[in-house]
Amino acid sequence: MQELTHYINGEHVKGTSGRFSDVYNPATGEVQAKTPLASKEEVDRAVAIAAEAQPAWGAMNPQRRARVMMKAVQLLERDMDKLAEALSREHGKTFPDAKGDVQRGLEVVEYCIGAPELLKGEFTYGAGPGIDMYSMRQPLGVSAGITPFNFPAMIPMWMFAPALACGNAFVLKPSERDPSVPLMLAELFEEAGLPKGVLQVVNGDKEAVDALLDNETVQSIGFVGSTPIAQYIYGRGCTNGKRVQCFGGAKNHMIIMPDADMDQAVDALIGAGYGAAGERCMAISVAVPVGDETADRLIEKLIPRVESLKVGPYTAGDDVDYGPLVTPQARERVLGLINSGVEQGAKLVVDGRDFKLQGYEDGFFVGPCLFDNVTPDMDIYKTEIFGPVLSTVRAQSYEEALKLAMDHEYGNGTAIFTRDGDAARDFATRINIGMVGINVPIPVPLAYHTFGGWKKSAFGDLNQHGPDSFRFYTRTKTVTSRWPSGIKDGADFSIPTME
Repeated sequence: MQELTHYINGEHVKGTSGRFSDVYNPATGEVQAKTPLASKEEVDRAVAIAAEAQPAWGAMNPQRRARVMMKAVQLLERDMDKLAEALSREHGKTFPDAKGDVQRGLEVVEYCIGAPELLKGEFTYGAGPGIDMYSMRQPLGVSAGITPFNFPAMIPMWMFAPALACGNAFVLKPSERDPSVPLMLAELFEEAGLPKGVLQVVNGDKEAVDALLDNETVQSIGFVGSTPIAQYIYGRGCTNGKRVQCFGGAKNHMIIMPDADMDQAVDALIGAGYGAAGERCMAISVAVPVGDETADRLIEKLIPRVESLKVGPYTAGDDVDYGPLVTPQARERVLGLINSGVEQGAKLVVDGRDFKLQGYEDGFFVGPCLFDNVTPDMDIYKTEIFGPVLSTVRAQSYEEALKLAMDHEYGNGTAIFTRDGDAARDFATRINIGMVGINVPIPVPLAYHTFGGWKKSAFGDLNQHGPDSFRFYTRTKTVTSRWPSGIKDGADFSIPTME
């Protein structure tokens, strides 16, 4: 059985803690590798090496750092299939979906090629008599990222690409469930010209996370995962004086107005609700049709589409719509929530609990499930299921539908499907959610905008990628400059002014 490694100072390094985590083949249920779980000492060593490598990298001019990003884009395109295959093998998502995972990360790397422009400061000539003022954006030093299993290529690149472009060193703690792609990315970026030690990958669990949070050298922490852990990391990181951004859970509503193109809405719900087996923080998990007539039409069209979804291993290629869940624990959790929905009175109109695939009976598959008549007091409504389950909550008016999304504790993404521009504009203006789609089911912003939710979906005041990432990974220094010519003698004890 393969024993995976850490990636420290440009080398694959075996773990020394003696602790390991299983990496499954989700389609077969077999353990295909072991991931080392780093000790505090291993994490501290990786941070120390990163801190030693950072000053030279940070002193390199932004244009030269941008050239590394440019080369990395070329290498990501070259190795796209190789990365996607490794990703699918450990995560279970389909090959086209895995390529999309890599592509959305690549696009952030591509955005970071603009570092020379994005890192420019401000300058005021003659701010006062003989005085000039200017600002500089300077790297923090060593940054760290803790990333989830569901996007093992995209989210690491969302974090480390802007951090590196800003001149920081970076220590990545990826998910121990599918760690191979992050290790491959570290190799790829060094091939692109990144100096050894500037990007480190340390696998681990809570011990590694706490080591990063408590290490005084680490200046910033990024996290994506569940809300309870996001709150924990945000609180402990801030207490230790770090800059922290944490992104948590989601429960994304899609409102379907009576005038919506129903075929378009159904297509959107099928892809956004069941793609990647629902293991996306931007998955649409709640459909909110407005009016019983709208709801009846929606359910009538959804049922045959959901029943016809093709579930299987990524090796089946284009014949599969989605694959297995990532671990047996994930499967058991999802099945438990589906059972709770039935017990609490929701109508399970498509039941995928007993799904079995011939030849893959031990895989972590869950067939597609569709609920109707879900109410806000049910667990399947309140909880992020992270599985192939779509809940339908019937609303009698636009205002009731709006209130459902606004009252939920999560505020990651939402969408409205309508032909009415006034309704769409009102929805986008009033909704208290960070990312909004108008006839777009998964409103993930492109790389040059920023990604982030509201309420308990996000902690910290700056979002991922886009301009916010360059603000997060730099400190602003402002210089006030005056040269001796024309300066009067004597001390001035009043507060400085520009008069």
